[in-house]
Amino acid sequence: MNTSNPSLAARLWPAHSSVVLRTILLVVLGIVVLWVSAKIKVPFWPVPMTLQTFAVMAIAAAYGSRLGVATVIAYLAAGMAGLPVFTNTPPAMAGPAYLLGPTGGFLVGFVVAAFIVGYAADRHWDRSVPKLLAAMLVAEVAVFCLGLAWLGLAVPALGYSWQLLEAGLYPFILGDLLKVLIAALAIPAAWRLSAGSP
Repeated sequence: MNTSNPSLAARLWPAHSSVVLRTILLVVLGIVVLWVSAKIKVPFWPVPMTLQTFAVMAIAAAYGSRLGVATVIAYLAAGMAGLPVFTNTPPAMAGPAYLLGPTGGFLVGFVVAAFIVGYAADRHWDRSVPKLLAAMLVAEVAVFCLGLAWLGLAVPALGYSWQLLEAGLYPFILGDLLKVLIAALAIPAAWRLSAGSP
């Protein structure tokens, strides 16, 4: 991690610790957080509502772009390797085929979202609620664009119609806005508590 422009995670971690060990532990912690957030869900069809949006945004803002993206990719790799870290595993089987299901586009969108929010955090937007919120809203749009594009293919009954929006967008708007707002408030507050805000 870039020590001249430390992330919130680097700021809160003991300065004398090994950077390699810290990075590994932060990635593992991020995978666990994403795993747990995937299991906290409201069972909508064909895509459930989970806490993963909040988790991805918070992790990316706290970790920065490189470690944030690496963490989300490591999470996806864990699921593709067969660990039951995804929302619908079980009963669905984890593995590469899971990404071909209805939620595949949203999962890939998390990588893009982590980059967008992490990139903003690398430029100190994580200290400002309005700036971080703006970055998170852009990231949210990216997640839904990729998620809906794939959902329309994965569930032919929805296709690219109003039904797609009714199933994959409208039920999530208020909940996701709330999750994004909480994340955008929490990270700058954590910076202030750590006395890291310029």
